[in-house]
Amino acid sequence: MSDDVKKAVDLLKNAVKYSHLNNQKHIDLSLIDAKARIDYQKALVVVQNAIKNGDKTETEIKHELGLI
Repeated sequence: MSDDVKKAVDLLKNAVKYSHLNNQKHIDLSLIDAKARIDYQKALVVVQNAIKNGDKTETEIKHELGLI
């Protein structure tokens, strides 16, 4: 995994929330202070590009984030 993708995943882990609905985890940017939210949005773009470019699968990213 590239350093950028690893840093993005590590940052996004702070935004993972456990939902009481259907016992699922998801990324919730409302947990993040507004001043830092742009960094999380940029991290989402990095992760999405890694998936789009075939560097990672969506399932791999979800595992790394702890979503599944």
